[in-house]
This record gives sequence, structure tokens and C-alpha cells, in this order.
Amino acid sequence: MEPIPAILAELENYLKREAITKTQFAERSGIHSGTLSNMIRGRRPIAIQQLDRITQAMGQDEGFFYNLYIDNYIIDSSRDWRRIGPLLQRCADLNKLDCIQRIVQHVMDNLMYSPMLFDTAEALFAKDRLAAAALLYECVAESERSQHSERLAFCQYRLFTIALGDNQSENLRAADRFEPFVERLDEVDQLDALKELANTYRSLQRWDKVDELATKMGHKARIQYDLQYGPHRKSNEPHKAPGRPLFFYIAYSDLLRGNVCDELGDYGQALAHKYAYADLGWVKEQGEAVDYWKALFMEWSEANVYITRLLSGDSTVIEPYANYIDIKKGELTIGLLYILKAANKYQFNVDDILYRFRQDIETNFNELTQGRYSRKLALDRQANLTFELAHYFLYKKNYSNGFRFLLDALKNFKQINNEKYTLECVTLFERFRKAATQEIKDRYQLLLLGGSSYEEKDSCTLNPH
Repeated sequence: MEPIPAILAELENYLKREAITKTQFAERSGIHSGTLSNMIRGRRPIAIQQLDRITQAMGQDEGFFYNLYIDNYIIDSSRDWRRIGPLLQRCADLNKLDCIQRIVQHVMDNLMYSPMLFDTAEALFAKDRLAAAALLYECVAESERSQHSERLAFCQYRLFTIALGDNQSENLRAADRFEPFVERLDEVDQLDALKELANTYRSLQRWDKVDELATKMGHKARIQYDLQYGPHRKSNEPHKAPGRPLFFYIAYSDLLRGNVCDELGDYGQALAHKYAYADLGWVKEQGEAVDYWKALFMEWSEANVYITRLLSGDSTVIEPYANYIDIKKGELTIGLLYILKAANKYQFNVDDILYRFRQDIETNFNELTQGRYSRKLALDRQANLTFELAHYFLYKKNYSNGFRFLLDALKNFKQINNEKYTLECVTLFERFRKAATQEIKDRYQLLLLGGSSYEEKDSCTLNPH
């Protein structure tokens, strides 16, 4: 005689303890009495939806019996996907990651489950159940590590996007892990993957990698564009669509490469790229999304031409660019960042600009990560702006504002684990240490040793004096 599954023993004990019949419990749980009787006698397995009803009828928390269910109906029974699939979904809904880990460890040795686990991971990813999806992607990737399959590459792509966060060192490791898998992806999926990788390296200020990946993305996008819209296209042949209109990846390649040229001081080439992504008369795609991105690229081109001229030392564009970002509030942080970069490089006086935007600076810092830019890029720009403000005020001997922004910059760079610019903050502080009050030195020391609890009520607020 086979032992009674523990989960059924729990149910039978409950019925005895509460002195209720199977019929009464069937009514309470909403399960047909005949079905319930067959489950208790072991004649039919319990489905996960039925287990949830039983759990609720017994007054237990959702998922209370999931570990027992895994023992009785997954590990000790046949590995039936009709039970495994729904159970994974429910575990994800309840964030029971330990249960998911137990399930995948039990089935990962059988390659037959890889497609089903992958499809479930995709469903969870679409529902924003990212931690649960990551466990399944890792399982599939591990089971197919020697297969060199497209599915393996796509799992690595998903794991890369899930891993991205505020910590720049972790973002770098995630990008380095994923990059070798890009070429194994479908040609169209490669475009979005290259875009995400390039954006990640841009936030890390790895300009060599940004240029390499942007160039590759533009080249691959042009090949796809010729296949779909060139003179030799096959009009009836279906094409897989990337995440954005195909022309976007060609134009975005120029945008990124223009950004790289700015950072390397090649302003002539930077302008060539920036004028290129505003000249989109060649685009053959149509639709609302196409019109949206075309208009945005033209807007970006206008703003970024101002930036290149600023960085090249052209002070005549400061006022018109300030007027531009006054209208385009979404560009305020990046606009002020480059105005400050140019001011610090060429000793421009931009006091009037900073006074004009003093209230916007404080407000924009609070709302920055809610705009159109990715969180990691937004946080990086915020940290860089506070650093440039600190640099500007300290060299003008406005120590009150200078040290206030420097401490905020140090806090922000430590928050995103940007070691390079944390060191830049330390260097700048030590250069002006003699001008710091003891209170400022104490706050600096606290931040440098890993604390962040110093008084912040005046942070990111300009003192006009």
C-alpha cells in the first residue's frame, strides 16, 4: 500500500479536527464533492487551481501547501507539464521564488522541458515577473549551454536586460556577459540587443564600446532595410519586426556615434552625424510610430547640434540653447550638464543661466527618472550634473554651493557604484579642502566611509549668494 501524500493527510486531519464532512468541505471550497472524494482517495491528482481553493477553504495563506505539492506531485510523481506549468505561474504570482527554484532543479536535466520553460519565462517577462522569469531563463540557458542555440542567446539577452539597474559595476558585468551572445540572436533581435548594449556602455562612458556597437547596429540595420525596402526586395515575403521602426536603428546609430565624437573632441564629425539623423527623407516606412520617431530625431538633432557647438567653445549658442531647454523641459538636465561642461572647460560665466533655472534644477532632480530616458542613463546624468555644478562653483570660490553639490555628486556616484567619478569627486574635494568648513569635512568623511545620513535639506538647491 502506497503512503498517503502528505498534502492529503493534512486535508484529512483538517476534516477530523474541524468535524466537517467531505460534502460540507466541497461546498466550502467550491470543488465538486465527487472530485474531492476521488482526490482524497488518491484516484486523481490535485490540480493547482483546486489546491488554491482547498488552501483558502482551510483558512491558510495563498501558496501555503506549494512545497508539499512539489514533494507529492512533482518530485514523487511523474513530471507532468499540465501540473508544472500552472504551478510555476502561481509561484511567480505569489513571488515564491524558492518553490520555482525547487521545480526547475528537478526538471532541468531533461532537455524536453526547455521549450516549455522558455515559453513560461517569456509569459512571466511580459507580466513583469522578472525575478521569476530570470530563474527560468537561467535554467534554460544552463540546460542548453552546449547547444549554441538561438534560444540560449535569447535567454542571455533577457537575463542582461533584467540585470540592469542602478549599480554601474553590475551593469558592466551584465553587459560583458551578454555581448558574446549577440551574434547568435536572430538578425532582427540583434538590433534591439545592440541598442541596449550601446546604451549601457554609454551610461558607463565606455566610448570605444559605444562606437563599436553603434557602428555594428547601423550596418546591420541598413542590410535589413535594403532587404525590406530595397529594389530587390521580395514584396510578399513576411519579415520579423524589431521593437521600433527599422529606420530608427540607422538614425540611432548616427546619434550614438555623434555622442562619441563629442566626447572624443571630434566636433566636425559629430556635426556630420547629427545632421544625418535629422535628414530622414529616405525613410519609406509609414505610420504613427514612424512619424513619432522622425519628429523626435529632428528634435534631438537640433538640441545636439547646440551641444557640439558648445563643447567646441562657441559661447554664442549658450543663450539660444538656454532658451531651447527652457521650452523643452525634458531636456533640462542634459542641457544644463553640457552648458556646465563647456563653462568649466572654457571658463564661461553662466551665473545668469543657473540663476534662471535655480528652481527647475531642484524640481528636475526629483522628477528626472520619470522622463523618456532610461533610469540608469538618467541617474548617470544627474550625478554628472551635480559634479559639474560643484566644479563650476568651487572654481568661482562659491564654496557654499560648490561643496553642497560636490557632496551630492559623491553620494550619487557611490549610489550607482561609479568608481571613476567617485575618485573624481575625491580629487576635486582634496583640491579645495582648505576652503571646507569642519561640518563639510565631517559630511564628506561620512559619505566616503559609506554613510549617507548627513543633512540633506539644502541639497540640490542653489543659494543665490
